[in-house]
Amino acid sequence: MDTQNTTRPKAKTAKILLVKLRPFDGHPYKVRDDEEMEALVDSIRENGILTPLIVRPMENTTDEYEIISGHRRLHAAEKAGIAEVPALIYALDRDAAAIVLVDSNLHREHILPSEKAFAYKLKAEALQHQGKHIDLTSGQVVPKTDDNRTTAEIGESVNESYKTVQRYIRLTSLIPQILQKVDDARIAFTPAVELSYLTKQEQRDLLDTMESEDCTPSLSQAQRLKRLSQEGHLNMDVIFAILTEGKANQKEKLKIPVERVRDFFPKDYTAAQMEETIVKMCEERYHKKMRDRDAR
Repeated sequence: MDTQNTTRPKAKTAKILLVKLRPFDGHPYKVRDDEEMEALVDSIRENGILTPLIVRPMENTTDEYEIISGHRRLHAAEKAGIAEVPALIYALDRDAAAIVLVDSNLHREHILPSEKAFAYKLKAEALQHQGKHIDLTSGQVVPKTDDNRTTAEIGESVNESYKTVQRYIRLTSLIPQILQKVDDARIAFTPAVELSYLTKQEQRDLLDTMESEDCTPSLSQAQRLKRLSQEGHLNMDVIFAILTEGKANQKEKLKIPVERVRDFFPKDYTAAQMEETIVKMCEERYHKKMRDRDAR
């Protein structure tokens, strides 16, 4: 376990009743009842908890503890009907505990964009309290000065640039429903960052339009929405007009392999000539159909 101190605090081992454990306030990682959780529950029923939880004593209590690492194991233990769990108790303040909590989970195989966003923000705030500074609200790219060391330090631990860390932190400005669409991969990361600059009301109007029209903004559309918001010209009508524009990558295309029609054309015909001929034949057939209908 790493902290920002040069000396490692000593841990005390203990068995702790589940009723004495509390989730870390504001922890960014979701505990989901999925197949992995069921597998963990089965493992705990069969073998018990092999890796102790990491906890810290809660302030103003005598025997209650806040979980630093092990929220999933706690939930699995509850589902398995276990009354107490093994734990390592560290005497850490909240900021040091927040840093450990984030670092102990960031290298998981499956981590959602929202989890990473709130984890980066939690760690950045903890580092701020320890004497470092970062503008968590603007996320603007600025010359690398002391203000960027916080996100640079976070990025170094996960092999990401400080700019990427700042952009993830921007996602925490999204309303939950839009952030969920980022987690569901319905909105890509880069457009989501642009959308995070919209006001909460503009985001709600955007959400209503996305749901009514069953669409999501492209990067260029998100950039236009951001610019119009900053200029004070964004409203529901403008949002609707932008989102209902045709996207080039959403237009249906008919593709016919050349091999399927090659025998019907002269050998020297190009693919473009074949396409033009096919379109003309379709047009002639359509016009003949209309003439026959009018003649009846």
